[in-house]
Amino acid sequence: MVNVPWTANRVCFAAAGVAYARFALTLSMCVCLAAQAPPPASTRGSIRDLTQVSLEDLMAIEVTSVSKKEQKLSQAGAAVFVITQEDIRRSGATNIPDLLRLAPGVNVAQVNASTWAISIRGFNEVYASNVLVLIDGRNVFDPTFSGVNWDQQDVPLEDIERIEIIRGPAGTVWGANAVNGVINITTKSAQSTQGGLVSAGGGSSATAQGLVQYGGTIGDKGAYRVFGRYTDNTGSLFPGGASAADSWHMMHGGFRSDWQLSKQDSLTVQGDLLQSRLGQIVTYDLGVPRTSNGLVSEGNILGRWKHTFSDRSETSLQVYYDRYERNLLPYTMDEKRGTVDIDFSHHFAAGSRNDIVWGAGLFSTNDQLGPGKTVSFMPAQRRDNRASAFIQDQIKLTGTLSLTLGSKFEYNSYTGYETAPSAQLIWTVRPDHTIWLSASKAIREPARYDTALQYGASTVPLGGAAAGVLTIFGTPNVRAEEVRAYEAGYRTQVSKHLSLDVTAFVNFYRRLSTQEPGAPYFVSVPNPQVVIPVYLQANAHARTTGGEVSATWMAASRWKIVAGYTQLHIMATRDPSSHAGIPQVAGYSPAHQFQIRSLVNLSSRWEWDTSLAYTGRLTTQGIPGMARLDTRLGWHAGESLEFSLVGQNLLSPGRPEFVSQEGTVSTLIQRSVFGKATWRF
Repeated sequence: MVNVPWTANRVCFAAAGVAYARFALTLSMCVCLAAQAPPPASTRGSIRDLTQVSLEDLMAIEVTSVSKKEQKLSQAGAAVFVITQEDIRRSGATNIPDLLRLAPGVNVAQVNASTWAISIRGFNEVYASNVLVLIDGRNVFDPTFSGVNWDQQDVPLEDIERIEIIRGPAGTVWGANAVNGVINITTKSAQSTQGGLVSAGGGSSATAQGLVQYGGTIGDKGAYRVFGRYTDNTGSLFPGGASAADSWHMMHGGFRSDWQLSKQDSLTVQGDLLQSRLGQIVTYDLGVPRTSNGLVSEGNILGRWKHTFSDRSETSLQVYYDRYERNLLPYTMDEKRGTVDIDFSHHFAAGSRNDIVWGAGLFSTNDQLGPGKTVSFMPAQRRDNRASAFIQDQIKLTGTLSLTLGSKFEYNSYTGYETAPSAQLIWTVRPDHTIWLSASKAIREPARYDTALQYGASTVPLGGAAAGVLTIFGTPNVRAEEVRAYEAGYRTQVSKHLSLDVTAFVNFYRRLSTQEPGAPYFVSVPNPQVVIPVYLQANAHARTTGGEVSATWMAASRWKIVAGYTQLHIMATRDPSSHAGIPQVAGYSPAHQFQIRSLVNLSSRWEWDTSLAYTGRLTTQGIPGMARLDTRLGWHAGESLEFSLVGQNLLSPGRPEFVSQEGTVSTLIQRSVFGKATWRF
């Protein structure tokens, strides 16, 4: 039997560390106690203080990702973590993937300068197929490889209002591919970004970053903002110091306009144009490392109309069009894709006990996949459609107990009719103590990769001078992957200074992807060769168990500590009908992750923020457990001018975080320093 890497889904194994945490906490305490001088009268209140946002305010943050309606975070019946704009500003991150490191249960591993593997609750890989990502309601999931191209997902970090992360299935509301979670990025309205903004920075890895933005009004009913952004990232290195030829250059322009047409009607229109050039070393040429230079172009336009009938009834209609092209020839392929999505939802109260959200949608995408040297798709063009409807009802059983029931109903071009039901029981013991239970089902819709791929992966010696070409083929009639998930959570504000969020889960997966060997055969066209076929099928299953804990502690009026811990265990086995190798999915994500962040206001003008994270070892990839230390020093020169100096990955000069199984050669993630200035006017 040919031993082929099991590329479908990945997961975890490892342990956590504490010594560096003690160092960070002790150092933060010393600095905090040494910086208690009152702020000058001229600047008092001009700089955002940690005391301006209480734990009660954080628990009362409105989230929309759980049920497509606004509800308090403290009352959500799901494992939700919110990254706020203040978290973003003080993180020192320069891109969205690094921001996601702030959330418990999210595994972020950088592969090279422009490639990341990002997953929730395991199954990590470059194309993590079980996580749905949205930007202002626009679905950025790639139907070709069933994942997210993170080098295309760029939003000015200053414009992000919040990032809502759901850990666990959310198929009832969001449909296909919301299997292990949803990452929903919401940007600020145009009204809240009036005036000008200029930001410029540079450093050892992100050589240069620049943002120019301006917002204004349109009559007495509208507001707008326009921006242009440029990023230049230098290439990383291989072990031994050789260049990885993976530099990354990106230009991004966009706009957003918001209109209050009447007391009942509001309209949002926004769009983006993006182009990036990226390099990397790939092994698509029968396993031989080659330099590949790619060009990525994308444009999108989105409109959203909201109408309020009363304080008990409102509707939303969203339409967007997205088109992109990824030219990664000669070794991989040229991908062109256009997508239209129409989504309608209606939220209303029925009587005193029922709060209902229902909706319907149409999704259509068409592609052209030009063949590369060893990668092709048959057929090369295809249009896929998906029609859906959903309903969810939150039923108030008593003054403190509610039950939410709902389901998604979808019809897709691959597997036909699918459902995604869910049930949530929420008990508000007291206003600051919530217990919730949930059961749900979600599916991953097959992608073009699963059904139409033809990939000459490597050569295999056959004896003497003869060799065969190991070729991976998709299977046209593959069924959808499925998860049945059971979760329990407890969310509480222990005291005025401490909040706690605990979640436990067990998930059962069916029809996970396997690579099934076939009988070798000889072909004469285009070149005489022996083909050793491997077929992508769905003959594995898995069970995952684990939990997440996050806590926020206001240690002092100028000092906040946020900590999180994640534990995950996965057991994957093949079905009796399978002839594939034993699934190695449990070694692609860590079993343990730990993070602690310290945010200190040294004075009214100075901030010092430190993050220490530990990620457990990846057993299949041979990557040991590692600690990462990031720190940021910020200075407000006035109400409109801010400077920051950031150090990332300070504990190591360079290390690998992930070994890609998708043909991209992994590089060392290096220690880096980055300086930034932001001027608002």
